Amino acid sequence: MSNFFSHKKTIFHGRELPEEGFLVGYSLIIDVIEKETNISLPLPEQMAIVTEKHQRYNSKNWQVFTIRHKPDENLISNLVFALKYEGIELLIIKKLFQFIDERLVIQMIEKEPTSQYSRKIWFLYEWLMDIKLNIPDLKTGTYVEIVNSKYQYAGPTINSTRHRIKNNLPGVPAYCPMIRKTEKLEVFLNANLSQQIEIGLSKHDKELVRRTAAFLLLKDSKASFAIEGEYPPNLRARNWGKIIGQAGKIKLSINEIERLQDVVIGSKKLKTMGLRKDEGFIGEHDRDTFSPMPDHISAKSSDLLFLLNGLISVNNLLNKDNYDSVLIATTIAFGFVFIHPLSDGNGRIHRYLIHHILAETGYIKRDMIFPVSTAILERISDYRDVLESYSQPRLDLIQWEETINHSVRILNDTIDLYRYFDLTRHAEFLYECVEETIKTIIPEELDYIRKYDLMNHFINNLVSLEDNKVDLLIKFLGQNSGKLLKKRRLNEFQELSSEEIEAIERYYLEVFLSSE
Repeated sequence: MSNFFSHKKTIFHGRELPEEGFLVGYSLIIDVIEKETNISLPLPEQMAIVTEKHQRYNSKNWQVFTIRHKPDENLISNLVFALKYEGIELLIIKKLFQFIDERLVIQMIEKEPTSQYSRKIWFLYEWLMDIKLNIPDLKTGTYVEIVNSKYQYAGPTINSTRHRIKNNLPGVPAYCPMIRKTEKLEVFLNANLSQQIEIGLSKHDKELVRRTAAFLLLKDSKASFAIEGEYPPNLRARNWGKIIGQAGKIKLSINEIERLQDVVIGSKKLKTMGLRKDEGFIGEHDRDTFSPMPDHISAKSSDLLFLLNGLISVNNLLNKDNYDSVLIATTIAFGFVFIHPLSDGNGRIHRYLIHHILAETGYIKRDMIFPVSTAILERISDYRDVLESYSQPRLDLIQWEETINHSVRILNDTIDLYRYFDLTRHAEFLYECVEETIKTIIPEELDYIRKYDLMNHFINNLVSLEDNKVDLLIKFLGQNSGKLLKKRRLNEFQELSSEEIEAIERYYLEVFLSSE
């Protein structure tokens, strides 16, 4: 196997290295496992190389180290390097543990039992493999954190006395995505956007805030359906809006997920409601052969209970800690949509879960919901890219065959693909949506309703019209930059004189279209 350790590269998996160098850490581990087993692994966003130059720097996809950083030519030494400089990639670490003989881990621990990296590897081995090695508990040594918070966001700490380890992984063995610390995320976390919206809302009348929240509920409900390419009747959209308005009030459970599906599907129920009994995929069928053309393959139906129970456990775990609300929402909502546990309704429930967690954790108060679907719809291309950043690399890792009804039958073990992955890009995207909601969408809706009220009051003082006709008049003016079309004058507003209409148009321009 030594030839894997000494071969220089200029390109790896289609990624060009910033200069010729040796793979180290996770990149080397991936290279060895793939060549020895023909098992493919998803690549971390950033990997590491060492070069013979004496320059340490980072590029977009690579950390470049000097030759003095090069680990010994064995997999355990490269894992130590990865834990030291690259953070924790649970899927790769587990595949490595499945690849090597456990005696290598035992020998390392027995040789250096108090080394922090021996203890980290020991803990991770037992945590990921769900076995207890034949090694006595440590009796001495200071506790060391498993997650280096310099690289990744850590969860609440639970001491493992056996390993003298502070387990601060942001999850449980059944489900534990990781989020890397980035400059963008740190800026968002330090901006305290939740407090900004509280300050902004406190400047407005409570009744105006209440009416704005009610309007945004319906708008967000319609946007969530529109993302799925659906445009349901107003009643169905309003019913889903009511559910969004209850977000955070009912504890997350599998029963609650199934209740939400019942509401979102409406009266035309599926043949099989609740958790899928069959495999599923997102994509199209070949026009001629009807063969599946997946963009995303869902978790196996036999794995759903295990995965969802893990996801719910993580939600409970992180809610007890000071873990950031938007990062919790990312962890739970995106994990749910990747697992895709239902035959239909996954996308809308995925976005509901964002509402639920932001409400449950008190990120926003005063009965204002986050119209996150509205923000997503305005960034729909970015949203699809961020979903595909998870799905596309995993398509090649899932072996499947076509079923008689032109669906997929999964042939290999895929559960770990839905347990251990990186959500950094997803967290950045969601924070961008939250920022846009707080700084743009909510203030604009508050401003619109305030101006609407001014317009409504002016019209009612000027002429006598039914309330619904006043509303229509304002909407028609909005559709045509403050001018009422001639056909509208003749069909809907014959009772208004030309002078009255001109006065209303002038006031509309003054209220809605003035530069202020």
